[in-house]
Formats: sequence, C-alpha cells, structure tokens
Amino acid sequence: MADEAATQASVETSAERWIPRLSRRAALRDGLRAYGLIVAMWMRSTMAYRASFAMTAFGNFAATAFDFVAILLMFAHVDTLGGYSLPEVAFLYGTSATAFGLADLLLGSMDRLGRRVRDGTLDTLLLRPVPVLAQVAADRFALRRLGRVTQGLLVLVYALVALDIDWTPVRVLMLPMMVVSGAAIFSAVFVAGAAFQFWAQDAAEVQNSFTYGGTTLLQYPPTVFAKDLVRGVTFVVPLAFVNWLPALYVLGREDPLGLPDAVAFLPPVVAGASCALAGVAWRAGLRTYRSTGS
Repeated sequence: MADEAATQASVETSAERWIPRLSRRAALRDGLRAYGLIVAMWMRSTMAYRASFAMTAFGNFAATAFDFVAILLMFAHVDTLGGYSLPEVAFLYGTSATAFGLADLLLGSMDRLGRRVRDGTLDTLLLRPVPVLAQVAADRFALRRLGRVTQGLLVLVYALVALDIDWTPVRVLMLPMMVVSGAAIFSAVFVAGAAFQFWAQDAAEVQNSFTYGGTTLLQYPPTVFAKDLVRGVTFVVPLAFVNWLPALYVLGREDPLGLPDAVAFLPPVVAGASCALAGVAWRAGLRTYRSTGS
C-alpha cells in the first residue's frame, strides 16, 4: 500500500509539473497564432493601397540608405576607419542593419506601449482572450519597414562580393546565425524596453537609444570606440553579440577586449538568455499595471 501511495504521489507530482509546461506551450502557440492573424489583417489593410505602400517602403529604404551614404562620405577622405576598410565596415553595417530591420519589422510597435499605458487603451487589450504581448507587438504592423531590411541586405551583398574572405563551412554558417541571433537580441531589447514603460510611461526614447542607437553603434568598427563602451555592450547590454564578435571571427580580426575566439559562437546562447530575461521583465511589468483609474 505504501508503495502504491508513493507511486500515485509520484504520478500526481509529474502531472502537476507537466500541466504548466503544456500551458506554457499552449500559450506560446496561441500567442503566435494571434500575432499572425493580427499581422495578416494589417498587411491586407496595407496592400489595399499598393501605390501608397510602394512609396512608403521606398521612403523607408531611402531614409535608412543615408546612414550608409554617410559612411561612403567618410571613406572619400580616409582609406580606413579604425583600421577597417570600406568592405569590412559595409559587412558590419549590413549584418547590423538586416538583423535590426527584421526585429523592427516584427516588434517595432512595442515603443507605443507607454502611450497606451498613459491613455488607458491598454485596458482594451487586457479584455481580449489573446496574449497582450502578441497584440502590442502586432499592433499597426508596418510592412513598409521591409525597406530597411532590403537596404541592409543590399549593403551586405556588396560587402560579401568585395571582401576577400577565406570561406569555410563554419564561416558560411556564421552569416545566417548572426542575422537570426541578432534579430532575436534586438527583439529582446524591444520587449524589455516596452516592459520598462510600465513603470516609466515616457521612456520610449530610452528604449530607442538601445534599439535604433544600438544598430547605429554596431555599424562601425569596435576599434573606434572606447574600451569601456565596448565592454558595456558586451557584458551589460549584449549588443556586441549581434555582429561585432561573430564578425571579427569571419573577418579574421582580433577582439579589442582580448576575448577568446569561442565567444564568436555564443550569439544563439546570448539571444536565448536575452529573450528569457525579456519575458520575465514583461510579465513583471504587466503584473504591476493598475490601469488609469478612469
């Protein structure tokens, strides 16, 4: 009897542990499905006016292209920037802009959360049987942001053609890893920045300093910045794992902090940890929300 009781207790304990896992998986599945449905709705709305979409997408492409034009103007007067040639800087620019462009396309609406908290419209999202994060992320999905992604990819293609790299299977696989992991890291920063707005409703610009400011920082070689700043974006806000550290391995460059080559392979790990921490911050922020009282 004692053995049967112990077995029953073990089964019940296993079931209790299994139910939350199933619930989390179901919640994730429901959130992704809701996100897809909302995005599809906004895409249909956007494509109803195709000429307007084409013009706004081209405007987004042209506006972001001026960042690379500024780099070209610099190289019109110098041969290297921080010891890096134009194709090498273009490689940094292309990987950073593409990764950020994907995150901005998928989660760029997160910076509107502070406005929703202030005016109380977040309450309407809480009443719907859909995860709030999915609703906020997909709200006003802007397909025109594909212009930024396209521009980053074009610069990256130019860099790959112009660079003389000893391509190995590992270096080839590093490219998609950099873009996907970098997009995940930027996405985590978007979510964490939005979570901060539960406490500081006027913090959209603080979030933008790490997202838009972060991608601008990563477009230039780490050697042009002070080592304290490089340490900050490596060990505090891990933006260096978006492209700096793996790009140094691909380009055959030494790390200015003297880190081992193995850190170049850590972006997927850092991306996973960043997303997990951003999820914790989001849930904590959402629990503190008390509506506007109006």
